[in-house]
Amino acid sequence: QLYRQAVELLFEMQTRATHVIDSKCPAYHLKFDEKKLMWEFDFMLDHYVGGLCGSPLQSFVKKEMREVFSPLCALLAAQKLYFTHRDYHSRNLMVDADRLVLIDFQDARMGPCQYDLVSLLKDSYTQIDDSLLEELIDFYIRLKEKEEEQGVDREEFCRIFDGAALQRNLKAVGTFAYQSVKKNNHRYRKYITPAFGYVRQILNQKYRNSSLREVLFKYIPGLDGKEVVGL
Repeated sequence: QLYRQAVELLFEMQTRATHVIDSKCPAYHLKFDEKKLMWEFDFMLDHYVGGLCGSPLQSFVKKEMREVFSPLCALLAAQKLYFTHRDYHSRNLMVDADRLVLIDFQDARMGPCQYDLVSLLKDSYTQIDDSLLEELIDFYIRLKEKEEEQGVDREEFCRIFDGAALQRNLKAVGTFAYQSVKKNNHRYRKYITPAFGYVRQILNQKYRNSSLREVLFKYIPGLDGKEVVGL
């Protein structure tokens, strides 16, 4: 029930804010463009692979990784822009009596409509079962179809959802590693495993024979599910 309420709150926020946002709002000027999405990927490579794992990548390897990841960033950046909270997940949704209250919205920017839904449903802190995840995606799509008075291409919607989930969870790994290495805050390290679990699942199911899957598995320690020495 709370997750359905969270999806409704997300959709209402996204719809209303997207309709009225203008240049007076800081989020209007910030976008998930290719540059930002690639920056977040590099952030993960620097702070997780190079920092936490102690395995800095040679320049030609990093170039290869960026080449296989950039098409995904281009795909996400090409989507219609919506107001995006950016950290719409369980820890930023407070239960106040019979309603949800949303916090930690200072990093809002414009991005794909699937981005915040990914944050909620592919959450490193709280994992939900696949049947509920599919039900909630369907619930969101039905809200969208009703609001826009037209059908949604569900296959394409889910393709962007999966791509955003892959990008966002790799970014999350970078953030968890940064907190550990640069801030001496190790309490987030345990969430690297579930974040990688989401990435691994998507790569195995949606990118099975791709160079993206091959290269990421080859060069990102722990992504294949094997224990990383020293972590």
